Amino acid sequence: MLFILLCSINVVNAQTFDDYKEAAEQGDANAQAILGAMYLDGNGVKRDYSESIKWFGMSADQDNPIGLWGMGIIYFRGYGMPQNQEKAFGLFKKSAEQGFAAAQSDLAACYENGKGVALDYKEAAHWYKLAAEQGHSGAQLQLGICYKQGRGVQRDYIEAAKWYRMAAEQGNAMAQSNLGICYYNGQGVPQDYSEALKWYLKAADQGNALAQNNIGVCYEYGHGVKKDKQEAIKWYKLSAKNGFEGAQNTLRKLNVTW
Repeated sequence: MLFILLCSINVVNAQTFDDYKEAAEQGDANAQAILGAMYLDGNGVKRDYSESIKWFGMSADQDNPIGLWGMGIIYFRGYGMPQNQEKAFGLFKKSAEQGFAAAQSDLAACYENGKGVALDYKEAAHWYKLAAEQGHSGAQLQLGICYKQGRGVQRDYIEAAKWYRMAAEQGNAMAQSNLGICYYNGQGVPQDYSEALKWYLKAADQGNALAQNNIGVCYEYGHGVKKDKQEAIKWYKLSAKNGFEGAQNTLRKLNVTW
């Protein structure tokens, strides 16, 4: 996903919303940004893009990094207004330059995908690293991928595994799956099928279809676990139902429906 919304905001009652609104109406830029996020997410209040734009905009007008980032989301996705990725990029950059990790990660994604700016893998890796160093799990995952693929940085499997681990330990399912692959293949870490299976299971518990498939592989070949064809098929089916084409192809070869 390109964006991680303000998931840290947990609004559970009208009084909390009223407190934010009162502060926002008095000009508090952070409260304005939080209010914008609440309206955008439908968190504690009915979703309303117009109100979200209003409050994010007021916050951004004060050069608040969260407000700038929020308006970037609005423009990038076209929530309540025409989509404008160039405008979004500029807003992300202003926020990122103030050190806001989510904006740094989204700015990196713009560079990586050529959205609103010319494609530039080196700049993407640079901004992912700044966000990753602040503990942003999505950026840590993406930085790991950069190192694994040698995209914007010199290929380095040890660095890839390091950043995957940081994100995985925060519960990022894709990072957990990727770290499992590192252990399975012995890339950046010593080969260890049991450790690979451990991380696959963590990712699979969150519904990661690739990890579910890879658990099936472990059971099919007895890697890190006793060989068990029926258990392998169970995991392949789960992965296939979640849309993973590799598991679907495996089941077709086994003449098993899902």
